[in-house]
Amino acid sequence: MNWLLITILAYFLFSIANLMEKYLLKASIPNPKVFTFYVGIMAILVLVLVPFGFLKVPESPLIFQALIAGVLRVLALFFFFLGLKNFEVSRITPAVGGLVPIFTYVLTNIFLGRSEIENLQILAFVLLILGSILIVFEKKKTITLKSLQVSGLSAFLFSLSFVLSKSVYLQQPFLSGLIWIMIGQFLGAIFFIFSKEVREEILKKKEILERKIATVFLSNQAIGASGFVLQNWAVALVPIGFLAFINALEGTKYVFLLIFTILLSLKFPQVLKEEISKKILIQKIIAILFITAGLAIIAL
Repeated sequence: MNWLLITILAYFLFSIANLMEKYLLKASIPNPKVFTFYVGIMAILVLVLVPFGFLKVPESPLIFQALIAGVLRVLALFFFFLGLKNFEVSRITPAVGGLVPIFTYVLTNIFLGRSEIENLQILAFVLLILGSILIVFEKKKTITLKSLQVSGLSAFLFSLSFVLSKSVYLQQPFLSGLIWIMIGQFLGAIFFIFSKEVREEILKKKEILERKIATVFLSNQAIGASGFVLQNWAVALVPIGFLAFINALEGTKYVFLLIFTILLSLKFPQVLKEEISKKILIQKIIAILFITAGLAIIAL
């Protein structure tokens, strides 16, 4: 059950990165293409792992598969950032969070072979998805058709990247597979530089290169990258039948994020404000109970 603990730790790191992104980098990179470019090119830092995991070059088809997995993740991130730019977070996040594990489950059965899971495990899967959606859902901001289209495309690309990554890890040692996938992510980000709009935006956004913002951005990416490595490690370890559970566990990230936000808002009320009504608090508690129940069923 190591994959479960590693997944939770990955989402713990993702929650810290999201918190920094939300409050410190909110207005720094408003263009989704530019933000995707900067996030994607950071993947090249994975080359520091070459001496540890780049032991042999896999067959060409497997290299291509790993590169495609990385490129698809970049595209998924772009559409996710695009959704956050054009719609409310409460519309995009629940839709992506709910669709990714479903798409992953379907694609896993199509490409990696059908695997049987027990009724209690199905219940855990459903509880985790419901908890993930409920903890970020806002009734006043319903999901529209346009926001669902962007969310659905992002979720599908994330899921396809997940399944291809698992296929790579089934045929390659973890570090070797991860390096090739991250190289694919870097190449996917490089494609954005061919856009005149992106080149102009990068040149205009000189404030991104200022020391203070650059430090925050790099710290944020380092934490996020660590979470990504752990998440991929979990993908490599998890049984095929439980691959979609890694996506369903994303609700744990929002539990951590909620706790961090409340604690920081109490300590730094002038910087962070988290106003939660009694009704919303009850909703989030129910979501946490769903997630906890799902975790307990998997663990036991």
